[in-house]
Amino acid sequence: MTAWEAILLGLVQGLTEFLPISSSAHLRIVGELIGSGDPGAAFTAITQIGTEIAVIIYYRKKIGAILVAWFKALSGANGNGWRARVGLGPRPGSVEVRHSRPGAVANHDAAMGWYIIFGSIPIVVLGLLFEDQIESTFRNLWLTVFTLAFFGLLLLLADVFGRQERELTSLTGPSAIGFGLAQALALVPGVSRSGGTITAGLTMGFTRKAAADYSFLLALPAVLGSGFYQLIKTLGEPIPAGAPGWGATIIATIIAFGVGYAVIIGFLKIIGNYSYKPFVFYRFALAAVVVWLLTSGTIDATGGVA
Repeated sequence: MTAWEAILLGLVQGLTEFLPISSSAHLRIVGELIGSGDPGAAFTAITQIGTEIAVIIYYRKKIGAILVAWFKALSGANGNGWRARVGLGPRPGSVEVRHSRPGAVANHDAAMGWYIIFGSIPIVVLGLLFEDQIESTFRNLWLTVFTLAFFGLLLLLADVFGRQERELTSLTGPSAIGFGLAQALALVPGVSRSGGTITAGLTMGFTRKAAADYSFLLALPAVLGSGFYQLIKTLGEPIPAGAPGWGATIIATIIAFGVGYAVIIGFLKIIGNYSYKPFVFYRFALAAVVVWLLTSGTIDATGGVA
């Protein structure tokens, strides 16, 4: 992979990571089109470190508030019971509530810290169980065509029929698990991590912005964990023939960070004023283009690095 190809793939990663259109699918498709082949799951995971650093910087105040509240609650600052330590506050109808006695203090930021932890479990478990398939079978472009179209349809239905009343302050344990299960589906290119979690959020009645905000925050542990896991895994190993080298990977990661930060700002402004329909129609169009490219023999459904 040349430096220019790395720059192009970094641009693709940064432009598509936060949009509900699947960055992994775009890297897979563009890699085939420019002749470098499938850049591979490792390259995709490592370059995502760049985009997640952009999330950390953009949401630094919220992330800082969550971390401080989480540690304070865990240390017993809000009460000694388990509900206080996880930020839930007193149980409705409890003695403390009925008699207005001092008890556990609810803290939304502390609870959100736990919700993000528990919501990250599904993708970690499934990622380890299906590691081989993620790097091979799941990257078949015919499967990508299906996931682009099918999950685009689900996003459209959720955007049209979702109540869009709930804010993140109404987040609960079950809804956090729902977000987490949706995120795990993004192990298959074409689903889109943000698209899956945003679809789940809209289905559960969250507003467009609340679903997007939580999608970005929830991704941090899983995506950073996956990126550093692949980074450590590949250190010291010979680079397979046709796979991106370290220079190309570093260039792409840096580019992805800069572009990704700008995309976060633009994306949140778009969904604040419009719907997700443009992204849905883009997914349908991309699926159709990939079908044409596959049937015409322009790209190979299973091509990639050895």
